[in-house]
Amino acid sequence: MGTLISVSAKKRYLLFLNISFLIVASALLIVYLTSSEIVVLSSFKSFNRSNIQHSCEGLKKADDYKDKCFYLKSHDPCFSEGYIDYLQLFYCNLGRFPLLGHCLLFLWLLVLFYLLGNTASEYFCSSLENLSRLLKLSPTIAGVTLLSLGNGAPDVFSSLASFMGSGTDDVGFNTVVGGASFVTCVVVGIISICVGKKHVRVNKSAFIRDVCFLILVLASLIAILVFGEINLWGAIGFSSMYVVYVIVVIYHNNVGEEHERDEIDLSVPILIGVEIGESNCLEEGQEINKCCHCIRSPCCVVFMYILQIPLYIPRRLTIPVVCEKRWSKPMAVISVTLAPLFLSALWNPQEGSLSTTLLVYGIALAFGITFGVLAYATTESSSPPKGKGCLLIWLVGGFIMSVIWTFITAQELVALLVSLGYIFGISPSILGLTVLAWGNSLGDLITNLTMALNGGAEGAQVAITGCYAGPIFNILFGLGLSLVGACWRGYQASVTIANDPYLLETLGFLVGGLLWAVVVLPKRGMRLDGVLGGGLLVIYLISTSLRLIQTLGSFQFLIKM
Repeated sequence: MGTLISVSAKKRYLLFLNISFLIVASALLIVYLTSSEIVVLSSFKSFNRSNIQHSCEGLKKADDYKDKCFYLKSHDPCFSEGYIDYLQLFYCNLGRFPLLGHCLLFLWLLVLFYLLGNTASEYFCSSLENLSRLLKLSPTIAGVTLLSLGNGAPDVFSSLASFMGSGTDDVGFNTVVGGASFVTCVVVGIISICVGKKHVRVNKSAFIRDVCFLILVLASLIAILVFGEINLWGAIGFSSMYVVYVIVVIYHNNVGEEHERDEIDLSVPILIGVEIGESNCLEEGQEINKCCHCIRSPCCVVFMYILQIPLYIPRRLTIPVVCEKRWSKPMAVISVTLAPLFLSALWNPQEGSLSTTLLVYGIALAFGITFGVLAYATTESSSPPKGKGCLLIWLVGGFIMSVIWTFITAQELVALLVSLGYIFGISPSILGLTVLAWGNSLGDLITNLTMALNGGAEGAQVAITGCYAGPIFNILFGLGLSLVGACWRGYQASVTIANDPYLLETLGFLVGGLLWAVVVLPKRGMRLDGVLGGGLLVIYLISTSLRLIQTLGSFQFLIKM
């Protein structure tokens, strides 16, 4: 019964999100058709920072939406991220209807959060899992490399998207730090309280290893922020600390006294995201029909199906999928045909000449047709490719397209949050620390808590280990790779990091939470209980509340129209 309720709730949630997407899309279409002033779609010029003049300070001084719209038009680009110019959309096209604008942006925020998490679990994790199996990686190696990327994909791509933008580096820093704080304090705290009566104990050596390494990583990050700049070699060195962590984990698993148990403790938590993707390895159309099993009317089934596919079809038609249960030869052929066209639409510069545009699309069409013919000739209708070489090509293609979908979703999400910061008069860094970090970490809370409650002592060990191994990966790989990319674009000079004392304060509370766990847990015999959990929740509550008060001023912020 509980399962049926859970499935029903999930279907209602998906239906709400798809309807929200249709509402937002319809509103944008109406605005586009009734106004010649809107600039909705933009090219990926945010990759080139030198072409962007990021200065929206004057926007705060404008009195009403007309003045703000005039400022946005006269300071092009005041803010340029993603594909939708949210500020110009809000002030120039929806300025007379602020409530409608707020509702549309909120619904779109929910849709983007869903797309980011669902694309990561449904497509990205599935590709990584199959790649690790095809390459015959050991559980430990797969857990701390490919599969950890799948579990931390939302945070990693959100960080990359923020550093690719202009003036949004603080969003990337705060998102990663906020996510680490939420997972290590809130998630660990809730797990400890919920399993307190079960007298569950965790492995001491694995716990000390992960927490101490995370403290070392945070100390390195604090040093970077205090120093205020970093060059390419420094960024590479920071990111390479993850290689050291992998070596430490492998060594610990191979020579530890509890070798077999430790190997499970580090490989499984990173598979949490993959388990989500694997459980979703179904044909979504079939699942949609199941939710209408109690209604016999064919019209109802068709109507429900149509409502629930807007967020599914675009990704399914451009991401090659070779999962056994989701294999469809027509879909496979279509996806490899449309993928090049989708890529050309993303990166084709709009400011280019018509001949250049036609050339780009022509080349993409030629590649798409070639790939489609090859896919049709070399695949079977009953099952996905079996040969190792052919399967590797499909998996790499699916991996690349899932990366692109996850990245553009993350970039659009960052763009929307930064725009909301300007609209509501809130620092974008606060939105990264709270809204974006919470949204990206909710999956960790649900999956880790479920595993701790239903998996016994071993499940709790897996959940706790994942709560510390995940932030290590997100900081060193996600943030580290972002710093490497930023330094690479300006190789001759170091990248300056904005001075943010509030971020250092948040990092201090994060380290404090880790030290609390290191001190309390061994003293209580490595048993998870309310003392550990309550202390962690209090630390997080104080940290977040203090940050909000310092930034917003007693929670008073102006909503300027």
